[in-house]
Amino acid sequence: MSFIRPEATAAMWRWREVLVGIALAVLALWWLAGPQGLLGWVAPVLLVGAGALIMVGLQRGRFRGAGGGLGAVIVDEGQITYFGPLTGGAVALRELARLSLDGAQRPAHWHLEQADGPPLMIPVDAEGADALFDAFAALPGLRTERMLAQMRDTPETAVVIWERPRPTLVDMVPQGRA
Repeated sequence: MSFIRPEATAAMWRWREVLVGIALAVLALWWLAGPQGLLGWVAPVLLVGAGALIMVGLQRGRFRGAGGGLGAVIVDEGQITYFGPLTGGAVALRELARLSLDGAQRPAHWHLEQADGPPLMIPVDAEGADALFDAFAALPGLRTERMLAQMRDTPETAVVIWERPRPTLVDMVPQGRA
């Protein structure tokens, strides 16, 4: 028997990094206010770490949805796999060419395009979709705040969040040995 409502538990789980960061910050401030022994030296480092954890937790909490949508997402060793009731597939992050957020569909869908192969559509509220945050953050040049802003505003059309830079002629010319 639980004394905490399921909605409150879900909210605490969504913002877990922020809550842990706040608890660590309170502990660090308590150590700073106390006697200035060894804990007085450790407390500023802990306070900086708590601040970083709170910032990362805010981004992750904004990315996480309510869950409970159709299908399940698994991110394993650089590969995103989606198991849906009607569709599914897998995309390796190193082969990802474009990432879009399609708000025209209800719920909104992530649209992952690869150079060779069909695109993969993943609902933002699919089970396990919160693991996509770390996968997307690993993409070179992805602007996390722009992605989170697009998720919050839910565009009416597909919006490109990230696109792999195309190689230039300079990139294609083999470099000589020095």
